[in-house]
Amino acid sequence: MAKDWTGNKNSIYKTLGASNHTDKEREKNDYYSTHPIAGEWLLKLETLNKNIWEISAGEKHLSNVFESQKYNVRSSDIIVRIKGVEQLDFLSKENEGWKGVDSFDIITNPPYKFALEFLERALELVPDGCKVIMFLKIQFLESKGRRKFFDKFPPKTVWVSSSRISCAKNGDFEKYKESASCYCWYIWEKGYIGDTIIKWFN
Repeated sequence: MAKDWTGNKNSIYKTLGASNHTDKEREKNDYYSTHPIAGEWLLKLETLNKNIWEISAGEKHLSNVFESQKYNVRSSDIIVRIKGVEQLDFLSKENEGWKGVDSFDIITNPPYKFALEFLERALELVPDGCKVIMFLKIQFLESKGRRKFFDKFPPKTVWVSSSRISCAKNGDFEKYKESASCYCWYIWEKGYIGDTIIKWFN
């Protein structure tokens, strides 16, 4: 099993702040796996396209949930950590989308430092009426820069998790069983114009 982070003297985060980990502890490729329960909840909350592209698939923690429910799932990531994942830099110019598939949703927990870039590119690639769904911290709603984006591309729905769902560094859920952060499922529907609805789950 491929791991990208080997730890340091500060490997246990000291406080329950806005993030589980300090900047010095951040895994170098921002690989923080989403607990499968987040995907299970999403299937209860939203109607999804039969074709799903997981663009930061990691070790397929989300992809496996969708595959188990008979969705057609394309799993890709900049680093291949497990069998069944296509190596692809989603932000690269060489990424031409999902050829041969006319309709699909993009669902992922993106590397947080590039979350806005991933979101902008995803909205370029999905067909009209399809969804871009991202699992992000509630703090993603903040900042003046993102406010401009939200004004232009408002999420249709933001599902706030009332209970904490863990995102584990290097996919190690045994070590990182609890989360210090509140996460949400952000739902964009390409072409949607209107107010954002905030709902709660879990």
